[in-house]
Amino acid sequence: MSVRLAVPLVFALLTAGCAVGVAGTPQAAPTETIDAGLVGGYFTDGLAAARGGAGPQRAFLQRTQHPDFRTDACDLGNLVLAVEPALSTLRPDPDWAAGRGGVPRGRVYVVAVSVTAKRDGTTVGVQIGSQHVVVLDGAAYGFAPCPR
Repeated sequence: MSVRLAVPLVFALLTAGCAVGVAGTPQAAPTETIDAGLVGGYFTDGLAAARGGAGPQRAFLQRTQHPDFRTDACDLGNLVLAVEPALSTLRPDPDWAAGRGGVPRGRVYVVAVSVTAKRDGTTVGVQIGSQHVVVLDGAAYGFAPCPR
């Protein structure tokens, strides 16, 4: 069989099943599935900012601070935090209150995270804990950490 004939034949075989309809009614993905993608994107963007250093991380934390808690945000100075989530642990936490500010607007989630703190490129601490992220109006927001 010539190559000229084989390519259209293979293409026809690969795409043959694509035109077959599936019975049923289309349904939107569950809110939690959509939110998991937003939360995952929040952490991906946060890690990218951390790789850029203190300045980009500061901008990320300011941009993604929950709108109702912007006055409560902390400045990390030159401390850079690489926060890596275990997204398989993501779960709703609707009763969580953000300190004196109360329960934030939006859908509240909690996820296990590993945090590596660096100052001037040197690791100064590693911690495992949890972090809350809120999905509000189609965006994921967090709460800037305050070093103690």
